[in-house]
Amino acid sequence: MIPYVDFARQLNPLREELLAAASEVISSGQFILWEQCEKFEADFAELCQTEAAIAVNSGTDALVLVLKALGIGPGDEVIVPPNGFVASAASIGLVGATPVFADVRDDYNLDPDAVSAAVGPRTRAIMVVHLTGRPAPMSPLSEIAAEHNLVVIEDAAQAIAAELDGKRVGSFGVAGCFSLHPLKNLGALGDGGVITTNDRKLEESLRLHRNHGLSSRDSCDFFAMNSRLDEVQAAMLRVKLGHLEGWTERRRQIVSTVRAGLAGVPQVRVPDERINERAVYHTLVIEAERRDELRAHLEAREIGTAIHYPVPIHLQPAAAALGHKRGDFPVAEAQAARIVSLPVYPELEDTEVEVVIEAIRTFYASEQP
Repeated sequence: MIPYVDFARQLNPLREELLAAASEVISSGQFILWEQCEKFEADFAELCQTEAAIAVNSGTDALVLVLKALGIGPGDEVIVPPNGFVASAASIGLVGATPVFADVRDDYNLDPDAVSAAVGPRTRAIMVVHLTGRPAPMSPLSEIAAEHNLVVIEDAAQAIAAELDGKRVGSFGVAGCFSLHPLKNLGALGDGGVITTNDRKLEESLRLHRNHGLSSRDSCDFFAMNSRLDEVQAAMLRVKLGHLEGWTERRRQIVSTVRAGLAGVPQVRVPDERINERAVYHTLVIEAERRDELRAHLEAREIGTAIHYPVPIHLQPAAAALGHKRGDFPVAEAQAARIVSLPVYPELEDTEVEVVIEAIRTFYASEQP
C-alpha cells in the first residue's frame, strides 16, 4: 500500500527530538510568544532571506492579518487566481474586500496578461499564489504592481524554500504568507502560520495585529485578533526545520524520477521546471487523460491520490455572489478536469516511486502507438 500521505513515516524517527522540545517548553512554564517563538521567527526569516518573520496561528490568519495591516477592506479589490485553496480568496472576503480572479498559465500560477487585464480603479493588491510549490512569475507581476501602484502579497503556503533567480519566495512582495499545517512541507503538529516581510513598519503593525493590538500588557492601540503561534509548536517546528532542506531535495528527486519515468506517456503531463527556478513540490500535480479512470486504477493497486483542487474557487457556492459562471477562467477550469496529485512525501522509497510510475504506464499501455 502506498498512501497519499503518511505522517508516521516522518514523525516516528523524530519522536524523541520532538518530545524533548515539548518537554523543554513545559519545564519553562512559558507557552505563548516566548523564547522558542522568537528563535523560530529568526530561523524562518533567515531561511526566507527576509528581515523579519512573524509567527501566527495559521496560514489563513497570515493572509488576513497582512490585508488588515495594509488597510485593505470594504470597497477594495484584490486580484487572485481562481485555482488554489479557498483560503486565498476567503481571506480577501474576510476583510470586506472583493476577490477579483485572473486566469493562470500552464504552471498553475497567475498569468501576467490576465492580471493586467483585471486591474481596475479599486484594485489595491495582487495576491500571488505559488501553487504546488512552484514560484510564480514575479518579475512581470511586480512590474504590473509598480505600474498601477499596487502591493504584492505572496501566498507562499505551499512554497517554503522555493526560489526564483536565486531569491526565496516570501521575499518578493510586501509580505509573504506561509502555512504550517501538518500537510505542508514544514508542518506543525497542529495549525500554524508565518508572515515574512522586509518592511519594518509593517512588521511592527503585524506584531500588534496578531496580539489584540496590545503595545504593552495594559495598552491596546486598536482592536485586533488573537493569532499567536504556541511555544510548543514553535519548539517542534525548530526541530523539523533542521530537516527541511533534505526533505525538499528528496521531493525534487522524486519528481525528477517521475518525470523521467513518464516521459514516453503522451497522455500524461508532468510538471517541468525552468532553469531559473527551484520548485519544492508541496504537491506533485500531473495532468492526465481519463483522470478519474486513472485514479480508480491506482486506487485498485492501493496507491493513494488526491485532486488539488477539483472545483475552482469562482465556481464554489461561497463565491456565488461574485456572479461568475463556467467558462470565465478557461485555463483553470480545464486544468481542474485533468489534474491529479501523486504521493510525493520525502519518506517514499525508490521502489514505491517506481510502482507508481509503472502503474500509470500500465494504465495507458494499450493506447500507445
